[in-house]
Parts: sequence; structure tokens; C-alpha cells
Amino acid sequence: MVAVSLPLVNNKSAGVACSTLKTPLNKLKKQMKEFLISLLNVFGLAWWVEIKTSTPRCIYYFGPFLSTQEAESAKAGYVEDIENEGAEGVSVSIQRCKPVTLTVADDLGKFGEGGLWPVLSGQ
Repeated sequence: MVAVSLPLVNNKSAGVACSTLKTPLNKLKKQMKEFLISLLNVFGLAWWVEIKTSTPRCIYYFGPFLSTQEAESAKAGYVEDIENEGAEGVSVSIQRCKPVTLTVADDLGKFGEGGLWPVLSGQ
């Protein structure tokens, strides 16, 4: 039987190698996620936060998101921003849609259009 001895790897240098490998993988993961969101959005399958206000009478769309969980975690910040601008009568929904216009307002003359492309649904 032949015994082979392998040199021990310094943990510090191995840690550097691992951390430098994580950076490109994280970047690739982010790019793949963005691509998937864009693809879902093309077909109207991405998730959006829709915020309606009564004063001013507006509809705001924020997104797109990959999941309802991501949209849910982001909505509080959007509501806070709109309320800080003085909006009142805020209602929020998370839905799959394909907004044409991200801000639909009475004074912009687009309120009746709704700002959405029709999306085919299997329901």
C-alpha cells in the first residue's frame, strides 16, 4: 500500500478563493433573475404592486416582481413614499398584469384607459 500525503490548504487562502468565486456567481444569479422577470413581464405574468389613491385620483404601478412575496415585501416602501407626498385614500393590490403606463392620473387625461394591456388568463 502506498501512502500519499497531500499538502494542507491554508484556510485563509481558501476563503479568498471562495469569496472571489461567489462574486461572479452572485452576478450571474442576479442577471438570470432579471432575465426571467423580463420574460414573465413580456407575457403579463410578472407581479406588480398597484396603488390607487383617491386624492389625487391616481393609479401607480411598481414592479415587475418575480413573486408575490417580493412584491409584498416592497409595497410598504412604495405606500410610505406616496403618503409622504400627501396622497390620501390609499388602497394596494398585488396582481399579475402588464402596465402600459406606470402612473395613471386624472390630470394626465389617462385615467379612463386604466393603464393596462389585456392579459390572457387560463382561469
